[in-house]
Amino acid sequence: MPVISRFDGIVIKMYLRQKEHNPPHVHAIYGEYIGMFSLADGEMFEGDLPAREQKAVQAFVARYGKELLEMWETQQFKKLAPIK
Repeated sequence: MPVISRFDGIVIKMYLRQKEHNPPHVHAIYGEYIGMFSLADGEMFEGDLPAREQKAVQAFVARYGKELLEMWETQQFKKLAPIK
């Protein structure tokens, strides 16, 4: 699973085989917490990420939604700058 970005102790990753892992989403890891976030609306649909980190990941998905969806569709991954 390639690392897309790192910020505030959060690691954002995406699986290589999207067709086996629909809907389009990213994985966010913060210590022992994990969350799966939809690229469509930025909402966490699975996981236990704390509320503050959920908001940070949602802001990341809102900022980079177009790039993330393109990576999902093309499987051509790149690093994205952390949010501030």
